[in-house]
Amino acid sequence: MKVVKLIVGLGNPGSKYEGTRHNVGFRVIDELAVRWDVDISKEKFHAWFGKGVICSEPAVLLKPTTFMNRSGQAVVAVGRFYQLEFSDLAVISDDLALSPGCLRMRPSGSAGSHKGLQDIVNRAGTEDFARFRIGIGGAIGDAADYVLSRFDEGEETTIERVIARSAGAVECWITHGAEETMNRYNGMDNA
Repeated sequence: MKVVKLIVGLGNPGSKYEGTRHNVGFRVIDELAVRWDVDISKEKFHAWFGKGVICSEPAVLLKPTTFMNRSGQAVVAVGRFYQLEFSDLAVISDDLALSPGCLRMRPSGSAGSHKGLQDIVNRAGTEDFARFRIGIGGAIGDAADYVLSRFDEGEETTIERVIARSAGAVECWITHGAEETMNRYNGMDNA
């Protein structure tokens, strides 16, 4: 099966990081895997991954196991193996600058202050790939401690909704492209 799309969720591996703000990208991959019955338990390319069909398109779901700041290692390895174009790459990450529950999709752009996105840009040599940014709220105190903290009960309800909405946005991107996805999903804060 020729792979057409690579969907990457950023996060940190291990039970210590499950449910943290920094791992919302992993949670969207888990949601897509359930929706489309894709087994993402294989370990290869410094990642957990699985191949399947999402919205009638062959795709790979990927959760890098290299820790956030070296996410590009897995992304570039899979891209080379499947000979993918970066225009067929979508990366899902957390974003401190967006309020919890806010979702923003862009077809390209800078990594901002996100070290996982920056590593992908550095290793890939391009900013021309789709990114889905999920708001986790502004840091209270040390940013590193904040992104590794868990959501409180009220925030978790909001985050569960944005995880489902983000999976829908990825599906829209696969079937309708970036412009339609931005029109449908950007600006739907806390919905």
